[in-house]
Amino acid sequence: MLARALTHALVGLEPRRVEVEAHVDGGLPGFAIVGLADRACQEAKHRVRSGVASASLEWPGTKRITVNLAPAALRKEGSAFDLSIALAVLAATRQVPLDSLTGRAAVGELALDGRVRPVGGTLAVAEGARRAGLAQVLCAAESAREAALGGVEAVPVRHLAEAVAYLRGEIEAPVPPETNGVAPPPPLPDLAEVRGQERARRALEIAAAGGHNLLLAGPPGTGKTMLARRLPGVLPELDDREALEVTRIHSVAGVLAPDQPLVSQPPFRAPHHTASAAAIVGGGPGPRPGEASLAHHGVLLLDELAEFHRPVLESLRQPLEDGVVSIARAGGAAVFPARFQLVATMNLCPCGGRGDPAAECSCSAQRLAAFRDKLSRALLDRFDLVVTVPRARAVELAAPAGEPSDAVRERVVAARRRLSGPALRRSKGASELLDRAVERLPLSGRGRARVARVARTVAALGGADEVAPEHVAEALAYRSPRELTA
Repeated sequence: MLARALTHALVGLEPRRVEVEAHVDGGLPGFAIVGLADRACQEAKHRVRSGVASASLEWPGTKRITVNLAPAALRKEGSAFDLSIALAVLAATRQVPLDSLTGRAAVGELALDGRVRPVGGTLAVAEGARRAGLAQVLCAAESAREAALGGVEAVPVRHLAEAVAYLRGEIEAPVPPETNGVAPPPPLPDLAEVRGQERARRALEIAAAGGHNLLLAGPPGTGKTMLARRLPGVLPELDDREALEVTRIHSVAGVLAPDQPLVSQPPFRAPHHTASAAAIVGGGPGPRPGEASLAHHGVLLLDELAEFHRPVLESLRQPLEDGVVSIARAGGAAVFPARFQLVATMNLCPCGGRGDPAAECSCSAQRLAAFRDKLSRALLDRFDLVVTVPRARAVELAAPAGEPSDAVRERVVAARRRLSGPALRRSKGASELLDRAVERLPLSGRGRARVARVARTVAALGGADEVAPEHVAEALAYRSPRELTA
């Protein structure tokens, strides 16, 4: 008695077709799962046995059951294979019609009482099913909206018994949850709450319009983190392609909210400074996406930049240039998209007194040198905008609310529209100023290109027809991190 069910394993973000073969015959009773399954997948034996019994179905306890997950050379990880294993065993014992599993994939974890639980990566499995020409995907009811984004018919099943009844033709396809149950995105912090700091607000607007990396430096309590956390509020919403890319990454990572099947807002990630390199750029035996990939098409905030371990910061240099994270391990390799905006905040010295007229820096020269050594010149060179945030004056703190994020976002959207059109020509005076800056300032070739990009963004925000010298001058004013190196 042999039966097959179809599902998909994930290699990074890519789905790989897996045939779940179940063979039931005589011999010593037992249940074996072969095919390079990890521990979580091996434990499916206990979940499937209990789930089948809870669904009032017959478990072939007097038979020997062998489940093969083919291809055998592909590593299988996690509990997403539970539902397909259960259906294959039930088909092998003729409790489910053999042909009912043709043209369908199944993904989901089984509870001991037979309930079907959602798993990460359902969207990627649905996309793999569509590429393989399958018409349906059986999945947990909570994952039905997510699976439908993959371009196949999602069949939401809440219990193994419901899945079996559907495959037997005893009931119609279960109805997906109502779409009006999708929760609206949470409100974002408003830029109007920031008092003063006009130069930093301007830099934030430029960063949003051009997708530039931003470093905010200054004494503690000046509003650096407050400003950085308001960047997502001035970014435009994701388009359909970007939203699907971000949703796929969040689904595989298991951080997709059930009531928000599609991520429509730019993601915002703010890992703690104790995070490891694998947590930031991705890794693990899988491997799995890290914070850099979870921030794809969004913002990655590194608060207290100098407190991060230097190897962690250096691991971000390649993703900042290429927009992808390439991870190679003995067990496999994966490529994760990671085109994000890097926003960082930091003090100017370990004690925090440097740059504050109301405090006195107590750091020794050796301590200050060690503090600067945490940040390489190569990393600082990848920040397009470096802004020193001073302590706000009393009159600024007592001022009325500033310009709200909605108004800033309108200018950002208009500037991005101009930047997506024909490239803005640089005037002769602007080119000459840029050439003089290369000769007189410590400006690398990468730095020159980034200054030119910022200047184009400044010109687009101003609605100019070409990049003028004043645009280059403003871009250069944000470029030189004198406070961090002097």
